[in-house]
Amino acid sequence: MMKTIFIPLCVSALILGTAGLAQAHVSLETPQANAGSAYKAVLKIPHGCGAAATTQVSVKIPEGVIAAQPQAKAGWEIETVKSDYQHSYKLYGKDVKSGVTEIIWKGGNLPSDFYDEFSFVGKLASFDKDTALSFPTVQTCEDGKTENWTDIAAEGQNPHELKNPAPQLSVTVAAADHSAHDNHGGHDMHGTQAADAVTVGDLSLAKAHSVATIPNARVAGGYVVITNNGKEDDRLIGGKTDAAGKVEIHEMSMKDNVMKMRKLSEPLTIPAGQTVTLAPTGFHIMFMDLTKPFKEGETVNVELEFEKAGKVNVSFHVNPAKGSSDKASDHSHH
Repeated sequence: MMKTIFIPLCVSALILGTAGLAQAHVSLETPQANAGSAYKAVLKIPHGCGAAATTQVSVKIPEGVIAAQPQAKAGWEIETVKSDYQHSYKLYGKDVKSGVTEIIWKGGNLPSDFYDEFSFVGKLASFDKDTALSFPTVQTCEDGKTENWTDIAAEGQNPHELKNPAPQLSVTVAAADHSAHDNHGGHDMHGTQAADAVTVGDLSLAKAHSVATIPNARVAGGYVVITNNGKEDDRLIGGKTDAAGKVEIHEMSMKDNVMKMRKLSEPLTIPAGQTVTLAPTGFHIMFMDLTKPFKEGETVNVELEFEKAGKVNVSFHVNPAKGSSDKASDHSHH
């Protein structure tokens, strides 16, 4: 005798919703930005190639996105391709004619049933009209399978009408925030809101700041300018804070077009008579195992320890992102 199985409405809706998610395409978390502003692009990868896990993600950087820099991602190597721009752009008062035009994350493993994000920052050109920028993205999966999100919508066309639409960014001119002129992805110290400068021994510490984190972030970066006014070298040993389980000193470096992040095995030297700037793309402080998210406008009290100068309390102001929707230029996926 044939049995009839009744599926509750809520369950059937869930099944249909899950099927829809399976067909979801790669997209940008922030699909709109202001011309001339810094922008943090977060590529959302919703699934693999069928049941195959994603092992590589590559994205083409469109003309008009200047000085792109990928964010390091645990378990993945990063390769960048550099080439000439079609036009020359102004950045920090200098003419820029070339830069990163493709970013490749490889060597990781993202199971098909899991979701993840791949991020980079850059500066948007000062377009003279509203512009749509496409970021063709390719997922390479196990067994050589691929998902090609490379179809570029024609002017005025809805990209969702395409079978495999490339992630698209709408750049708006009318609402452009020119106050962010020449500020690159939140990496420039100029114009950064920070706590007052402090001194300890021969050292002066200024512009101490971090950036807001996403709710479930486990790590955050700390940035500060340290000047040694003495005649002897000093060394930053480490620190502690109630806001994190550990405070470490890390370095971001680029070798053979591969960006790498590492914890320093030795204290960081602050040479006599020189200034060392801790910033996202070089030496920086890492707050590990956060006890709570870093929220915009708050300050994080940190005790830093130096070999000669000793210990000093520094307040790190938590800044918003410099991008279009004030998302944090953070180290959430460090």
